[in-house]
Amino acid sequence: MSAVAHLPVASSAWLPVSPCAPDVCLRPQTRTAGLLRRAARLAGAAAVLLAGLPIALALGRTARRGAVTRRWSRLLLRALGVRIVTRRGFSCIGGSVRARAVPGEDGPALLVGNHVSWLDPLVITATFACRPLAKAEVGRWPIVGTLAAGGGALFIDRDRLSALPGVVADMTAALRRGESVAAFPEGTTWCGREMGRFRPAVFQAALDAGVPVRPVALRFLEGAGERAALSTRPSYVGDDTLLASVLRIVATRDLVAEVTVFPAVRLDRPAAYGGRAHRREARAALARIAEAQVRTGLMEPEEQAVAA
Repeated sequence: MSAVAHLPVASSAWLPVSPCAPDVCLRPQTRTAGLLRRAARLAGAAAVLLAGLPIALALGRTARRGAVTRRWSRLLLRALGVRIVTRRGFSCIGGSVRARAVPGEDGPALLVGNHVSWLDPLVITATFACRPLAKAEVGRWPIVGTLAAGGGALFIDRDRLSALPGVVADMTAALRRGESVAAFPEGTTWCGREMGRFRPAVFQAALDAGVPVRPVALRFLEGAGERAALSTRPSYVGDDTLLASVLRIVATRDLVAEVTVFPAVRLDRPAAYGGRAHRREARAALARIAEAQVRTGLMEPEEQAVAA
């Protein structure tokens, strides 16, 4: 049974709404950082942000943008006290006649994952050389917007459905140029204990560009080794504020961002999905497969054993 509170439905007919809320979903820290460590983390993060401004302005569309953004993202996460652990997931698409896993395929891909926090794009760009899809509000944030744009972020106005085809076209163009693009198809954040349904629209970019989809599961953990447990402290949900979220993160000891990377997925016969109805069917199939893969990456070990 769900342990999250249900909020009123949003005014937009298409904008997804997460049922998560800070007062229900946030768990207390297992270990709390001291005041000096918190202050050092805040100061370190501020220094990384300010140092990144001239770099972001100079990067433009240079060939080294992905590598520089990857290093900068890792540095900022380290300053905030977040460590990244990468795992390899296993893909099982039994019974599907539409898609197949392509474990050994490299090159550009549409990276899709669950959405927990404003940290997610940082975690993704610290793990992959890619261009994240971010909400338009991020582009208007002081300093952060400049850094995101300089790092290659693509922006989407979630309140304007009419803008979606243009965003998909921008994603397609980037993928065709050989750049990977990262998106969060839930369309909103969840606390990490549950996740929402993957909306299929962004998967059209992978179909149009002829690139595979690579599912990625994101979890945040507290503690080390066998004591590590799921953490909802980095979540950014409901009426939460960015400041409150930042203060929670720097106050948490042993915070780990766990990234489970699944094999890329391709449609078996992409040419068969040329018509409008068939394109819609292809998007939906990729969304269902990617969502199912990501859900397996969010299971606790005992849950995985039962599922097996």
